[in-house]
Amino acid sequence: MQANDVRVLKSAALPTLGVGAIALVAAFVLAGAKGALGAAIGVLLVCVFFSVSVVAVSYAARVSPQLMAIAAMGSYLVKVIVIMLMLATFGDTTLWNPQAFAWTVVVCTIVWTAFEVRAFLKTKMLYVDPDAKVPGQGDR
Repeated sequence: MQANDVRVLKSAALPTLGVGAIALVAAFVLAGAKGALGAAIGVLLVCVFFSVSVVAVSYAARVSPQLMAIAAMGSYLVKVIVIMLMLATFGDTTLWNPQAFAWTVVVCTIVWTAFEVRAFLKTKMLYVDPDAKVPGQGDR
């Protein structure tokens, strides 16, 4: 993983964990221990899903730009499928508060995405290779 990717990961994960801690306390106050458990599972889910995506895309980017796009789309598809399976499996659970879980996932996803975008915008990465050789435009 490149230094830029680690910076992006930390820039998104730390605010998300902070908001997740606030959500956990709020869920505990509003819904008790089951609310706190739902919020904790929501924070964990968002952090794991987005971290895996960043790592997968970072690894794929070292291989090729085409693989990077495939990794990004593939990791998104896997996240959607797993979330759908999780919601279908635990939709009527009594182990935790589903509303606390759902709201925590939504809020943490928004925070993660916003701070990830912010980190990418602040990263000084070239999107064009200045030393690339253009066919047909050799030295004359």
